[in-house]
Amino acid sequence: MKAVYIEAHGGTEVLTYGDRPDPVCQPHQVKVQVRAASLNRLDLYTRAGGRGLRRNFPPPLILGGDCAGEVAEAGSQVRTLKAGDRVVINPRLTCGQCPQCLAGRDDLCPRTQFMGSAIDGSYAEFVAVPAANAHVIDPQVSFEEAAALPTTFLPVWNMLVRRAQLKPWETVLVLSASAGVGTAAIQVAKRVLGARVIATTSTPEKAARAAALGADAVINYTQEDITEKAKALTGGAGVDVVVDHVGADFFAKAFAALRPGGRYATCGATTGLRAELQLGLLFTRQIEIIGAFMGNKEDMRQIVAMLNRGVIKPVVDKVFPLSQAAAAHQAMEEHQFFGKLVLKP
Repeated sequence: MKAVYIEAHGGTEVLTYGDRPDPVCQPHQVKVQVRAASLNRLDLYTRAGGRGLRRNFPPPLILGGDCAGEVAEAGSQVRTLKAGDRVVINPRLTCGQCPQCLAGRDDLCPRTQFMGSAIDGSYAEFVAVPAANAHVIDPQVSFEEAAALPTTFLPVWNMLVRRAQLKPWETVLVLSASAGVGTAAIQVAKRVLGARVIATTSTPEKAARAAALGADAVINYTQEDITEKAKALTGGAGVDVVVDHVGADFFAKAFAALRPGGRYATCGATTGLRAELQLGLLFTRQIEIIGAFMGNKEDMRQIVAMLNRGVIKPVVDKVFPLSQAAAAHQAMEEHQFFGKLVLKP
């Protein structure tokens, strides 16, 4: 099969488009013909070998996590899926045997493997995954939209629905509305939970698109102070919840925008891993901090149900042929997009 893989860490020059062996479908797995695979920051970090993702070569590693496609083969133990089913793949594989998995907290499984970093991923014509990681999508959902779903909506669902329990009468501040997580957070907060949404972004064009997604107000952080504007938009009270996936550059301003008793939810740190936290403000204002990495299997089931009902719709900015994965990586590094970038085998 054709695939994009790396045999060394580095820049986009290490991405190789070539032939790799087809995956073998085990009894508990399904083999899926990939119709679309979306990019995530993890792909770039894995390629570069940064953030603890350095590995030894050989063997080569096929990059990519999120994907959608058609079941080509179902293993002998699979009862829920069949050849021809249209599916989206949860790229986070868990053991199913540890106490956390058995308790339904598989998002805390200590033996987690992530497609495209620990094992071969979705920048390929075929993948083989446990049947539990494949979810049926309805005919009206495009493969590109479905591929853009897991790594953006899973942490958002984890943070807003399950952990922060955002209420319809509350206000959420969504940082960097143009990124995949930002577009997902606006939709979950507004369309699923009915809350008031304040988003941040960097240009008038992106602000208009964030508003079209459902943001009630948008702060252009290149022209306005995030803390001051968020306070002004809430009558001086501050926001109830912050969704942060960007990290160091915006932490101080967003944290200061919270009301007493607010919740700060974070699932990423693309602008930097270290930020300064004033502990006095944390306990005197009784702030809760929530860390989320993806979500659990029940989160994924609920998200796919919302996708199939048309309540949420992942935002796809541009689709590249699989052979142009290097160009897609370059586009992600330049930040000139709104939503998700997708590869099509």
